Amino acid sequence: MINRLLVANRGEIARRVFATCRALGVETVAVHSDADADAPFVAEADHAVRLPGNTPAETYLRIEKMLDAARRTGADAVHPGYGFLAENAEFAAAVSDAGLTWVGPPAKAIAAMGDKMEAKALLAEAGVPMLPTWTDPDQITDFPVLVKASAGGGGRGMRVVRDAADLAEAVASARREAAAAFGDGTVFVERYVERGRHVEVQIFGDTHGTVVALGERDCSIQRRHQKIVEEAPAVVGPQVRQRLHEAAVAAGRAVDYVGAGTVEFLLAPTGEFFFLEMNTRLQVEHPVTEAVTGLDLVRLQLLVAEGEPLPMAATPPVDGHAIEVRLCAEDPAQGFRPATGTLHRFAVPGVTRAFAPTKGLRLDSGVTDGSTVGVHYDSMLAKLVAWAPTRAEAVRALAGALTRAEFHGVATNRDLLVRVLRSAEFAAAEADTGFLDRHPEVFAPLLPADRSPLAALAAALASAAARRAEAGVLAGLPSGWRNVPAFPQVTRYAGPDGSEIEVRYRLDRTGALAQWHTDPGVTSADGPSAGPAPVADADRSGQPPTVELVQATPDRVVLDVAGVRRAFRVHRVGSAVFVDGPDGATSLTELPRFPLPSTELAAGSLLAPLPGAVSRVHVAVGQRVAAGDLLLTLEAMKLEHPVLAPTDGVVAELPVPAGGQVDTGAVLAVVNPEEDPR
Repeated sequence: MINRLLVANRGEIARRVFATCRALGVETVAVHSDADADAPFVAEADHAVRLPGNTPAETYLRIEKMLDAARRTGADAVHPGYGFLAENAEFAAAVSDAGLTWVGPPAKAIAAMGDKMEAKALLAEAGVPMLPTWTDPDQITDFPVLVKASAGGGGRGMRVVRDAADLAEAVASARREAAAAFGDGTVFVERYVERGRHVEVQIFGDTHGTVVALGERDCSIQRRHQKIVEEAPAVVGPQVRQRLHEAAVAAGRAVDYVGAGTVEFLLAPTGEFFFLEMNTRLQVEHPVTEAVTGLDLVRLQLLVAEGEPLPMAATPPVDGHAIEVRLCAEDPAQGFRPATGTLHRFAVPGVTRAFAPTKGLRLDSGVTDGSTVGVHYDSMLAKLVAWAPTRAEAVRALAGALTRAEFHGVATNRDLLVRVLRSAEFAAAEADTGFLDRHPEVFAPLLPADRSPLAALAAALASAAARRAEAGVLAGLPSGWRNVPAFPQVTRYAGPDGSEIEVRYRLDRTGALAQWHTDPGVTSADGPSAGPAPVADADRSGQPPTVELVQATPDRVVLDVAGVRRAFRVHRVGSAVFVDGPDGATSLTELPRFPLPSTELAAGSLLAPLPGAVSRVHVAVGQRVAAGDLLLTLEAMKLEHPVLAPTDGVVAELPVPAGGQVDTGAVLAVVNPEEDPR
């Protein structure tokens, strides 16, 4: 029996395992880096051990530190979670050699599936269908192809190549990313299937020789080859489903599999499918399988690790439909680069349960209000899962919950997820892995541009209400009220994209909104705009709509817009103002009325979009470059971020050498534009 379990991981998966342990009466041990010292998973553990340092290489990837933590706390078992050491055969063997119970497959199975090429050869002998594969790029003649890391998953090191001229750089870049993520830069290349769907089968094995399929999942909605939407069951015909399950079970039996695993396939439009990889761990998307089967997969992992037989010998029946989205800290205004900061509010209404199977809405998160999102780890904040009797109901429930949620302080991919769920192609279950490439419209924010002025007005009125509530004298007078009505109150905000919105309003002596106007697009990150953007719901004369103030408190504003009431929730933290309304959410920064002078950047300066390290510098000072040329590579949150020349010109400055650390806004390079010869 397992009595005290150490989870060799962090964040959401650590909390998920701890939840099942509490239900089973198993004590828990957390390990944490310095950056994670105040994280929710550490507070929830019965025991916690500090791993000095911040980077994964210093902390969560150190086998000896994990074993030492187990020894010091008296843990008798180790659960690896997913990521980090979860698919490290050396770690699995070291845990077993130390006399501890390893909650996972045998080291031999991990090693066999960890080498993607070896896995393909082994499973091909077991009858699992395979794609054409190359290890020597010079042998490739047919395109498109997909470059993949041999030692890992999660989209790390993947590159789609459609032209032979781009293959060498794609292979080199994939090797660097794979080496950084997994410590192994080995890559291979396989045929890329257009309009393919990513369908995977959850398998489970025990020590008594049983291997079963627990159903399949569709994980086709991907960005940067990383899944962001997953569902169970997959929308496939019964014959395809049966063949998928049979192939997955054959893969498990070929390596004497024990514990939770996932066999991933690429499903072609023809109905053919091909083996992609086998993940020898619990998957991020396991909650959708739990939702439709009612099984707690972590509980099954622990029982199997204790030597118990699986409670089923065949695929269990499926009830209803479940869909999961991965909420990530990513900034849409910066091309969805990973975002950092403090989560001032993290709230999802209507959650039925967290970290356990449920019928309804489930939230598995690694963060809470006040959590800090740093640069050292993956950008995923949480997983939100909706179960319903039908797929259409699950889609609608999940989109609605995301829309009503409040995520303040760190930019997220929430709007993208909602637009995907509400798209016609997804609703028709016709999406494939190229969905996001074909539908750039889903990257637009939920809040339409012509509704931003109303959100800014709500922010200004809430701030005015807060000032009046705090006023020591004349608190009964409306904010900014004057006997001379010619001068309105003026508040200026910076929007999430750097543009400015100026709000002008005047209240009469009763507190009613007597006049208002906004001037969007006053300035932007690219300089002055061509002119004011349209005002929300403006009539044909360009005048703002008729708006009446129904209620204004420091955290809630209700406006009557042309006879329709709209309620806005307003949350202020310092100069940051977060507005959640019926049309979408936005974050604003109130600008000072009298700004202090600031240092002017040199023309052509390229700034760091987030904290990170300059991994490589590709040019030299004085070198002539063309627009789009790669200047340097910034590495942050496990990803490479290319910094490109914005225009033709000459490199004037490169202040940060390779290996140098930078904060957000640091100057990475300065390119002096070429003068137009005309």
